[in-house]
Amino acid sequence: MLAELSIKQFAIIDELNIPFNRGMTVLTGETGAGKSILLDAIGLLVGGRGSSEFVRYGQEKAEIEGLFMIEPDHPVIEAAEQYGIDVEDGTVILRRDLHSSGKSVCRVNGKMMPLSTLREFGRLLVDIHGQHEHQHLMDAEFHLGILDHFAEKEISPLVEEYQTAFAAWKQVADELKRLSQSEQELAQRMDLLSFQTKEIEAAELKVGEEQALTEERDELANFERIHQHIRLSYEAVAEESNGLDQIGVAMREMEEASQLSSSLTSVSETISNAYYLLEDAKFQLRDQLDSLEFDPIRLDEIESRLALFQQLKRKYGTTIEEVITYGEQVSDELKSMTNREEHLQTLSDELIRLEQIARDAGMRLSSARKLAAESLQHAIHRELKELYMEKTAFEVRFKTTSLKQDGLDDVEFYMMTNVGEPFKPLAKVASGGELSRVMLALKSIFSRTVGVASIIFDEVDTGVSGRVAQAMGEKIFRLSVGSQVLCITHLAQVAAMADQHLYITKTETNERTKTNVTSLDRESRIDELGRMIAGAQMTDLTKQHVEELLEMSQQVKQKFIKGVS
Repeated sequence: MLAELSIKQFAIIDELNIPFNRGMTVLTGETGAGKSILLDAIGLLVGGRGSSEFVRYGQEKAEIEGLFMIEPDHPVIEAAEQYGIDVEDGTVILRRDLHSSGKSVCRVNGKMMPLSTLREFGRLLVDIHGQHEHQHLMDAEFHLGILDHFAEKEISPLVEEYQTAFAAWKQVADELKRLSQSEQELAQRMDLLSFQTKEIEAAELKVGEEQALTEERDELANFERIHQHIRLSYEAVAEESNGLDQIGVAMREMEEASQLSSSLTSVSETISNAYYLLEDAKFQLRDQLDSLEFDPIRLDEIESRLALFQQLKRKYGTTIEEVITYGEQVSDELKSMTNREEHLQTLSDELIRLEQIARDAGMRLSSARKLAAESLQHAIHRELKELYMEKTAFEVRFKTTSLKQDGLDDVEFYMMTNVGEPFKPLAKVASGGELSRVMLALKSIFSRTVGVASIIFDEVDTGVSGRVAQAMGEKIFRLSVGSQVLCITHLAQVAAMADQHLYITKTETNERTKTNVTSLDRESRIDELGRMIAGAQMTDLTKQHVEELLEMSQQVKQKFIKGVS
């Protein structure tokens, strides 16, 4: 459950710390007081899209923090282990800071996380039902997802199997389509590939050649300087009375000295080694001088070759290795085009084989969906009966399609709201109140399988009143027995079922507007329910009606709790 919510500098909220209880909590107040702003804050806390506009005017950042208490077997524990997050005493703390610059910082139990990870944790902890979901319910594009979500355990493996087969089929289908382009486009493509292949093959590229030629070019370009340095070095070593002669004198003198004193043997050997090494170097320098020859023709050849490398790299890659790889790719593509008819036939045969595999997987998926649809229909009928829509019929209709990403099915929800009338698409037959009840029915069904810590309803009772409002209040309360429920409502019948009643107001202090939250006791609650029923005027009759409503709600709650236990 969401045990505590802390909000600072968010929209018109200055600073709020709101403790929440288990069970059903309602939030009421005048329109514009800030009820939906609280839900916006919770939505951002669990990974919703943020904006700098949420930061209170004149402040640098908004801070939202939520403390969740969870059971040891809650799925969020496994998610925390995957990300190396410690969960102690069944406590998970989500935090999100929104800066006026647009930057967003997310934390889970103090550990910084990307928004996608925060959203993953939020999905496991909170299920928010906002008014916009009515629009999703009327949009047939969302109906298949609702059905798959209903029987996720059975359908998910079949969806994965189908999508794997579909991906393999689509890859071959795209390749076949590409090769089946118009003859003119194909001819143009073949001409281009042929030119590129010949140009690269004619270059006879070799890995490492560019570096070797660059080194050779540098040597030829610096021939005069290299020759001068070698010549001067040779003269210093080899000419009479230069280095080698002087070291030879030192070697002979030390050989004589070492015969007179054994302690000089080591230094004598060092000088001797130096002499012979230098003598060997003299011969190498002489050979270098004899072999050095400036070849301007070779230099021109190298420069031309390196220029060709640069030209090819500008066209086909940043390195010679990439140019070689590109040449191999275009050569393979050209071969496949040259053998086009044979290749097309091979692909066509493979496409037929893969299409059958995908269709078989799609039919298995479709069969599972139809079984799930029957269960969903029965479940919704049970829920709608409790919401005074016992004569309403709900139906999931299927239309078989060609292969597509999510299977072979188009699914749309149909309803018959009056006996004798035909079934019509949900969007064309359901009123606002009926949509609210259908959505609540779906939420009631899904809450048994989702296992989130908190369910939040934002004016789910739109368009209903009277006994229907009472039934919706009872159903929301039933949800709260298994999960914490937070509910924004304008109906006294729904608010009377709550275990905790929070009253939202806004005030002006120092020429600034801010939102306040007050937890109502029984007397304050009677006043608020009276306002919701009769408006600003609170009469004795209204007060009596509210007390009867609270008493009746308490009896219903106790009866249901006893039935559950």
